[in-house]
Amino acid sequence: MGLRLALLYFVLFVFLLGFAESDDMSTQLLKGINDYRAGLNLSSLTENSNAACLAEQLAKQFKGQECSNTTGSDTVPGTEEQFPNYMDFLNHCHLNATVTQDAEVMPACVPGLTPDLVLTNFTKSQYNEYLNDTKYAGVGIADEGNWVVVVLSTDTPTGNFSPASGSSWAAAISPCHQLLLLLLGCLFLLMI
Repeated sequence: MGLRLALLYFVLFVFLLGFAESDDMSTQLLKGINDYRAGLNLSSLTENSNAACLAEQLAKQFKGQECSNTTGSDTVPGTEEQFPNYMDFLNHCHLNATVTQDAEVMPACVPGLTPDLVLTNFTKSQYNEYLNDTKYAGVGIADEGNWVVVVLSTDTPTGNFSPASGSSWAAAISPCHQLLLLLLGCLFLLMI
C-alpha cells in the first residue's frame, strides 16, 4: 500500500509540474507582451480560451520540428508552412473558420524556451507589426517542446473565436476538469 501511495503522489506531482511549467511560460509571455503594448500606449490583450485551444493544437503540430528559417519568427516570407489539418484543429476547439478570419497565428521556436528570448521573438521580429496593431484584443498562448504559438484575436465577429453554433461549453474538457478527473481517479485508487 505504501509503494502504491508513493507512486500515486509521484504521478500527481509530475502531472501538476507539467501544468505549472506550461502555464508559467504562457503567463510570463502574456505579461511581457502586455508590458510591450503598454509601452506603446496600446490596450492589454486579454486571454481568449478558444484562441488558446487553437494555439495548443498548432503547438502540438510543431512539437519535435527543428527550428529553421522556414519556421517561426525567422520565416522567410513566402515559405510559411501551411496546416492541411487546420479545419480539424478548429473542429477540436469547436470553432468555424468564419470566426478566425481576422486572427493572426504566430509560431516561434526558441530552444530551451528562455523567457526573454521568447518575448524577443515576438517583439523584435516580423510579428511585432501584429502586436502593435490596435485591432487585436485577445490572445491564446501555448507551448510544446521548443515551440511557442501565439494566436491573436479581435473583437469582431470574424476574429473573436466565439464557439461554432451548436457547440457546448461542456463539450471541451478544460485542464481544470482534467485535474479534477485525475484527482477523483487517484481517490478511487486509494479506496481499492
